[in-house]
Amino acid sequence: MRFQNKVAVITGAAQGIGRQVAEQMAQEGARLVLIDRARYVFELAENLHQQGCEVLALEADLEQWESTQHTMAQAHQHFGQLDILVNNVGGTIWARPYAEYQPDQIEAEIRRSLFPTLWGCRAVLPYMLEQQRGVIVNVSSVATRGVNRVPYSAAKGGVNAITQSLAMEYTGSGIRINATAPGGTQAPARLTPRNQEQPSPQEQAWYQQVVDQTKDSSLMHRYGTLAEQANAILFLASDDASYITGTILPVGGGDLG
Repeated sequence: MRFQNKVAVITGAAQGIGRQVAEQMAQEGARLVLIDRARYVFELAENLHQQGCEVLALEADLEQWESTQHTMAQAHQHFGQLDILVNNVGGTIWARPYAEYQPDQIEAEIRRSLFPTLWGCRAVLPYMLEQQRGVIVNVSSVATRGVNRVPYSAAKGGVNAITQSLAMEYTGSGIRINATAPGGTQAPARLTPRNQEQPSPQEQAWYQQVVDQTKDSSLMHRYGTLAEQANAILFLASDDASYITGTILPVGGGDLG
């Protein structure tokens, strides 16, 4: 019960790694704020509520500052404290050689995988500073070195920089800031695909290059599980990691990104 009496905000909680983190934190006693722009988040919240978890679900577009700020204020008003923030929103929309990306696609990738973390940290910090305590765990990626995802790689490199700079800036404030860098992860098919266009044979071939490179870069030559990713996030969010801040923890079977 590492999270007894703790309030944890999890973004991108409706599916994938975010959902796994929410389910495991609920089992360890956390009170949860689940944020997603997909309404599936309310189904998850109802399931966890029936299991005895105190949970608040909020629908929001965290690529936008005003929405992020409003949502964090709602969370704080509801629980009166915000102890943990897991910035999990992000993910590749397209996979293609950089010369094949259109300018609007590059901007969309950056908005998806960088700004939710920027805004999330900025919105939660005033509450954590007032409390003089808090933990932020950002979800980065080992894809900061990889093929066919340069805009996504750039965004996740930005997440690493945010993590390390904020940890240095707020040292001594009672706030720890770390990140995990997941490698390839097995997960059920997304309920709402990030890219809803039907991929062409060429796009499928480009994505297969990503899969092959990801496995080749891992010393274990396999994808991880959702639980393996969530376990690392929960460790950094817990008091077990009380002497760790400003760290990017690769969780990629030996792929350091």
